[in-house]
Amino acid sequence: MQFQVFFPQPWPLQKGGLRLCFLYMVQQITAIEPQQKNPQRVNIYLDGEFAFGLTSLLAAWLKVGQELSDEKIASLKAGDELEVTYQKALHFLSYRPRSSAEVRQNLVKRGIVEPLVEETLSRLQAAGLVNDEAFAQAWVENRNTFRPRGKSALRMELRRKGLSEEIVQSVLDSQVNETALAFEAARKYGRRLAGLEWPEFRQKLGGFLTRRGFSYTTLAPVVSEVWKESQTADAGSKSDNEE
Repeated sequence: MQFQVFFPQPWPLQKGGLRLCFLYMVQQITAIEPQQKNPQRVNIYLDGEFAFGLTSLLAAWLKVGQELSDEKIASLKAGDELEVTYQKALHFLSYRPRSSAEVRQNLVKRGIVEPLVEETLSRLQAAGLVNDEAFAQAWVENRNTFRPRGKSALRMELRRKGLSEEIVQSVLDSQVNETALAFEAARKYGRRLAGLEWPEFRQKLGGFLTRRGFSYTTLAPVVSEVWKESQTADAGSKSDNEE
């Protein structure tokens, strides 16, 4: 550990002709060694003793013999914290797309302080890795394809993901045709109800569509229409058998 004298420019004089000066501590890098358990990180030794760990990316700018001030050391540690947080967020995103709220919640649970969380989110958003509108669109598209649902059910799901009401409403308006989706869901489920009488058919199919988030005004005519289709199909089948 060394101390260096720093004279600010220009050198002001105090009373009595004394120059103002400052002392600041510097430490010398004596070794940079890769970590055994994580090859993406290195250990930094200052004046012969372990000082701190860094990501290899940040350590690439360092070399043995280089002198570091307290300010530089603090800057390196802060940069490392940010990079570690960013890598944690990327790992979380590697499983599936996430909303901003989901990423924020995950990082907070890991004990990451708020300033680092927000800076990491800004970085992810700038890189296009977190986009709430694109997330909502993909979510609704997936539901429309594999599990058709009404707007109320989709709205609830998207709100749980922490999406703003503005984004939710915009995506629902542009991507959800409730009547078409209700018919699609009803026709698929209606095949299981073949042979039932109208009261039971209406009760079961109506209950199914209600659980999927379709409103009564949407599902009522759909149930009636699917019932008629099933009766027409049954009549055609019987006619073919008789021939």
